[in-house]
Amino acid sequence: MNSLYPLITEAHMAIRPQVRTTPLDYSPLLSLISGCQIYLKCEHLQHTGSFKFRGAVNKIRLLNETARQSGVITASTGNHGQALALAAREAGVAVTVYAPATAAQVKLDAIRAFGADIELVEGDALAAELEASRQAGLQGKPFVSPYNDKYIIAGQGTSGIEIAEQIDNLDAVFIAVGGGGLISGIGTALKQLSPKTQIIGCWPANAPSMYASLKAGNIIEVEEQETLSDGTAGGVEPGAITFPVCQQVIDRYELVSEQEIRDAMRLVARTDRWMIEGAAGVALATALRLAPEFQGKKIAVVLCGKNIVLEKYINAVGGE
Repeated sequence: MNSLYPLITEAHMAIRPQVRTTPLDYSPLLSLISGCQIYLKCEHLQHTGSFKFRGAVNKIRLLNETARQSGVITASTGNHGQALALAAREAGVAVTVYAPATAAQVKLDAIRAFGADIELVEGDALAAELEASRQAGLQGKPFVSPYNDKYIIAGQGTSGIEIAEQIDNLDAVFIAVGGGGLISGIGTALKQLSPKTQIIGCWPANAPSMYASLKAGNIIEVEEQETLSDGTAGGVEPGAITFPVCQQVIDRYELVSEQEIRDAMRLVARTDRWMIEGAAGVALATALRLAPEFQGKKIAVVLCGKNIVLEKYINAVGGE
């Protein structure tokens, strides 16, 4: 057991009034198609449309009075920014979100709708993170990392406790990986509560920063290509605490293509009527790819979010 597990169990009790317990739904059609027993962990039904609200609520509740008065700074391409903005608004805390200038306008609008200020940064998600961290130091405000924070990770891990409460004898869980906060949290919880469950990390082949770092044994810079899974895109912050946790909890690393992501997004819309974002498609695509190895087995796929620009979604799933 790593040191995160007690923080996850505490968060599980503490954030319950604000955070939804999301369903773990059996998918009859996906199960029939794949030959597995597929359960969908519906984190896209969480407040703000992604799992990120869990970590945001947990982090905000633990701020000291000085931080509450000064406000906080973060970086986000969308989901974390929305989640932190809502959690902070409910607690009366000001938030400034640093975002890449290329971030989708509708996502930036959603962040503003929850009451946060936005500063745009040239470059990718990592550039926005580094600038946000620098500004936090200059302004004397706390920087809330999207993933490199034990309280954020603990909040995300509450989804893992829910999975363990919702199903017994789970053979594997498939989780998309960006900075590693979600899989670190869920993996830590399930290693304690359901140790026989295989934790499978899922990446788009176009954006494999944590994958390549884990393979290398240390955090490295990776040149990434454009991906539908923008929620997992971007480099890993130097010294990220998620890196050693990922090394501990991930049992298997898998890459999927953009076409496999599209196919998975289209399929779950047909079978379960869910509109999901690319990162969720990554997890489902990996489960479908590995289905021959899990025939008759119980597997869970974490549908981590639904916040995709409509035109991008239509373009991804349209046609045959």
